[in-house]
Amino acid sequence: MAQLFHARSNTLAKLSILAVALVVGGFSLVAAILYRSGYYTDVGEARQQPVPFSHKHHVGGLGIDCRYCHTSVEQSSFAGLPPTSTCMTCHSQVWNTSPMLAAVRESFQTNTPLQWNRVNAIPQFAYFNHSIHIHQGIGCVTCHGQVDEMPLMRKENTLYMGWCISCHRAPQDNVRPRSEVFNMSYVQPANQEQLGAALVKKYNIRVHQLTDCSICHR
Repeated sequence: MAQLFHARSNTLAKLSILAVALVVGGFSLVAAILYRSGYYTDVGEARQQPVPFSHKHHVGGLGIDCRYCHTSVEQSSFAGLPPTSTCMTCHSQVWNTSPMLAAVRESFQTNTPLQWNRVNAIPQFAYFNHSIHIHQGIGCVTCHGQVDEMPLMRKENTLYMGWCISCHRAPQDNVRPRSEVFNMSYVQPANQEQLGAALVKKYNIRVHQLTDCSICHR
């Protein structure tokens, strides 16, 4: 019986399989890199806002505490956004004719909230509670970065599940005294390992439960 395939067919078949594997592998690698890149995660990118609010000026320069604007952060899952009346507490007297703050004055006069563009967002299938993290000694900087140095608010971390789990597996690496949670200048001490372990015990943080699926997916 005559040979149906040329002798080189085996070589061509092997090369085809290798080419497909390389293409699929290369595509997967590019997709993985893109998925973790700033282009996809928006890490490091400042979002366009209706008013160019500067945390560097208000927090770093004027020393305004986070809780002055984010009033519900200690009692709620959501940190809260300030009503325009909070802004006008100062800006009815300071920079009260600035064109930059025209949207703030209009919002106050018309009783229409400003539509801020959210910088840090958690998917709806994941549960996150600000108050729990604060009462367990996790500082604002741990997740949001040095907000007091940001002229425009930007996303500091991916907030991907892997990033969250890395902290849940070893909370002692980030936990701090509750009195220092809102301190933007707090520096971890040289004995953070010992201090963190002591605080984990003091705050009754059940480390063995922190990686349970039900903690974040309810």
